[in-house]
Amino acid sequence: MNASDLAVPGVRGLTPYQPGKPISELERELGLQHIVKLASNENPLGPSPLALEAVARCLTSLHLYPDGGGFELKAALAGKLGVEVEQITLGNGSNDVLELVARAFLSPASAAVFSEHAFAVYPIVTQAVGARPVVVPAHDGSRGPRYGHDLETMAKAITPDTRVVFIANPNNPTGTYLGRTELEGFLRTLPDTVLAVVDEAYFEYVGQPDYPDALEWLPRLPNLIVTRTFSKAYGLAGLRVGYAVSSLEVADLLNRVRQPFNVNTPALEAARAALADAEHLQQTVALNDAGLRFLEAALTARQLNWIPSVGNFITVDMGRPAAPLYQALLREGVIVRPIANYGLPNHLRVTVGSEAENQTFLRALDRVLAG
Repeated sequence: MNASDLAVPGVRGLTPYQPGKPISELERELGLQHIVKLASNENPLGPSPLALEAVARCLTSLHLYPDGGGFELKAALAGKLGVEVEQITLGNGSNDVLELVARAFLSPASAAVFSEHAFAVYPIVTQAVGARPVVVPAHDGSRGPRYGHDLETMAKAITPDTRVVFIANPNNPTGTYLGRTELEGFLRTLPDTVLAVVDEAYFEYVGQPDYPDALEWLPRLPNLIVTRTFSKAYGLAGLRVGYAVSSLEVADLLNRVRQPFNVNTPALEAARAALADAEHLQQTVALNDAGLRFLEAALTARQLNWIPSVGNFITVDMGRPAAPLYQALLREGVIVRPIANYGLPNHLRVTVGSEAENQTFLRALDRVLAG
């Protein structure tokens, strides 16, 4: 008997999450320097200066365990978001919180529903606990934005054994989003035996007037869980800190399965400081808005189709299998993200970088397409 025979069935069939290629790995493989990474939707401005100062101040106390309850960060979040401290569950990135949801509410006797082309972690956490993943086809463009969540079809996919519905708003990797009226209407129709997870990892980037703040619905929707992260707009991807906001009862259950000290001291301190730096967040959003418009125009000029995005990335239809183009861009020192694993084999997802990084990407793309 080998080790795989001993593993639980869900884990045996799992395909691990594939992160964007690290810069150091490409340096080792090809001996390149001055590499531009636009693969993981990271903030090109980096962390807030206040966050860096907060990390520096806590370094001498690294021999001590972190605050296992994250009291000060949760208090800062509660004050900013207008919720109670006890409604917040901290995670080692929002990925951790998504796993807590699966561990607390899914089992081999239950199912989770999510959209085609949605975040890869949803099927991973579902399958890992032995639950049944139900993938609902995305819009084909006839009734809603192509590649976006089809809430009408998702509602029809809910069965008596459904316990969780995952909704990314906006969605990664497509950048599509659901408006306030449509999403709230869907959530109100869910049975009281179903928890809805609205994943708002890219919340801070969205400026569309009909884009909802799902936290506003928590008093009326007790089975709602809203997840957010400090990895994207706040530039703290390397420290891994995210959170969920839910009802007191749901938060209590999530915290029962949360690992002790799951968020480290530098992450707690950096996130609290970043939360207070409104100017850095404004600069981040302004840079992203300008970069997104620039890339849209540049890709259109190159006769490449792209999916309209409200995040800090844009997904491009290359019109042919994208894997060879991804490899060719690597040889040019530019890392983007192939997304065949999301059911989009002809697409590349490109993070909005700095002005210089965006220009470097386009020059490399021109060389690849010409070659």
